Amino acid sequence: MGTKKKQEAPGARAAGADKPATRKSRLVRDSFTFPESDYALIGVLKVRALEAGRDVRKSEILRAALVALMALPVEDLLRTLDGVERIKTGRPTKSDT
Repeated sequence: MGTKKKQEAPGARAAGADKPATRKSRLVRDSFTFPESDYALIGVLKVRALEAGRDVRKSEILRAALVALMALPVEDLLRTLDGVERIKTGRPTKSDT
């Protein structure tokens, strides 16, 4: 009635030890208001990527833009932000619709 220990294959533990513990990032759902012209640019970028052989989602384009902005020196970041129109945020009132 002895309990039998499960034997591991040689090297099984070592192979798994090479992998770093990857933790998935928590996803956050959000919504944004864009001018139509900026929203259209997302479509243009999707088409450009597709023509180059890569199908991308809107969220991937926005995340890639974040990566590109993070790589800019502060002066270039501020210059880029100066070129973006500041819009009124929030939902339109009933009289605006």
